[in-house]
Amino acid sequence: MTTTEHYNDFKTRLEIIYDAREADNISDWVFENITGKKKWERRNSTMEMEDENILLLKDYLQQLLQHKPVQYVLNEAWFYKRKFYVNENVLIPRPETEELVEWVLKDVKNSRSTEKFKIIDIGTGSGCIPVSLKKELQFCEITAADISEDALKVAKKNADTHNSEIQFVQLDFLDGSNWNAMPSYDIIVSNPPYIPFSEKEILDKNVTRFEPLIALFVEDSDPFIFYKKIASFALNHLKKNGSIYVEVHEQYAREVTSIFENSGLNAVIKKDIYDKERIIKASINCSR
Repeated sequence: MTTTEHYNDFKTRLEIIYDAREADNISDWVFENITGKKKWERRNSTMEMEDENILLLKDYLQQLLQHKPVQYVLNEAWFYKRKFYVNENVLIPRPETEELVEWVLKDVKNSRSTEKFKIIDIGTGSGCIPVSLKKELQFCEITAADISEDALKVAKKNADTHNSEIQFVQLDFLDGSNWNAMPSYDIIVSNPPYIPFSEKEILDKNVTRFEPLIALFVEDSDPFIFYKKIASFALNHLKKNGSIYVEVHEQYAREVTSIFENSGLNAVIKKDIYDKERIIKASINCSR
């Protein structure tokens, strides 16, 4: 079979669980990964596929039909212009989080400050946020924290791949006693767990079966715990004129805004590309 024939067969099999458009996108990604060629380069190809690549295709197809995300199958995900290594110890980077990064970059660049900004990313996962910030803001000093040792291994791998100097710290951020030795920061950024466990059943199988639950879910009894802790941390660890940037559950942006405002911060909600209230910036109230 030619490459084109293998592609058509692969796509048809994926349509068992995906719609035609998604099956096409996944197939393109897989074939580009295996062959190193873009879709237009493979179009109407009469070349036979090598046996080792055919075996890879079979393995990938088997995993994909179990609802495993293609990013985990290929161990790669694109985020803010760059390819990142991912595995099941970290969340798959999402487009909404790119908007979070973009907001931070825009504000830092517009500040025209000549000082070295100190930034901390809380719950760094794959490291896509701090690496993206560091690549665009070389003069900034960036720290990335996570409770998971396995997640930090992935983040460090990505930092090395992209030649980004970042300080990594393993800690349980919810334990306030861990804050004592931490310095103050100009920017606190985070995409923390924010989905209540009660919503687990309505999520897609490729999320709940494979992505790390610790990075996704919070207890229904206290769904805003991370935002409360970030607000408390900011009281003594956010510098004058500093800001917090967080991603939030689309249904609870108002509640998170209230948490920051009750801590004496000025909070602003920004809608994402899907017109959902998903990002919040909270800044120190100068009259505080």
